[in-house]
Amino acid sequence: MNRIDEKFKQLESEKRGGFIPFIVAGDPNLAATKNLILLLAESGASVIELGVPFSDPVADGVTIQAAAERALRNRIGVTDVLETVKEVRVEGCETPIILFSYFNPILQFGLEKFASAMKTVGADGVLITDLVPEEAEDFRRILAEKDLALIMLAAPTSSDERLKKICDKASGFVYAVSRAGVTGARNEMSNEAENLVKRLRTFTDLPIAVGFGISTAAQIEEVCKYADAAVVGSAIVKEIERSIELVDVIENVRKFVENLSPN
Repeated sequence: MNRIDEKFKQLESEKRGGFIPFIVAGDPNLAATKNLILLLAESGASVIELGVPFSDPVADGVTIQAAAERALRNRIGVTDVLETVKEVRVEGCETPIILFSYFNPILQFGLEKFASAMKTVGADGVLITDLVPEEAEDFRRILAEKDLALIMLAAPTSSDERLKKICDKASGFVYAVSRAGVTGARNEMSNEAENLVKRLRTFTDLPIAVGFGISTAAQIEEVCKYADAAVVGSAIVKEIERSIELVDVIENVRKFVENLSPN
């Protein structure tokens, strides 16, 4: 049982939902990323999603695309992201950390090498946005041998047959996409997310986290009535972007996140 499993068991025993923030590694720089991870852990994050910057992030909206571009201008790659995880573990951070990536950077790094490096630095799992279940088995096996989770995405447009395939390959938790389209904060949640979670429950006993479009404490509370956790990405990344020119990025993000976290 890794940190992800332990955290969701804790949340279940405490009868509360989880808060999963997302940031892009290297935005605005790696030193800030390290401090942001520690801040998010201190602020009650259940799991932290750490984005690996990629040059063609087709699943992401403009906010996260811009963050990836800023990180890539800093020449941030997979090795830098892994090293940052290692550094926060040395600092004593025990919050589960999953890497959020497209498949190309990991394939270029090498699947076995990547899994070994994840285990060494203390990462707990990975979510690959463009890895379909039909092509996931080899990597799922490699990760499972090291007790690392493969978080799979499920969309409301997927058939029941496809949702079953996704759940069969997933471990750690399933990431339910709240609506069709790309990432980005929204003012209102659609009922697609709740319907999707209900459908997923018929195929898996894994925890289910809902993401895409969640940007307020009220939305987190709403989502956690039917799901096990809520993911907040673009809203936090946008706050980082707004704070770059200010004296203290970390303090501004701290204030923002403290208004989101249910803990």
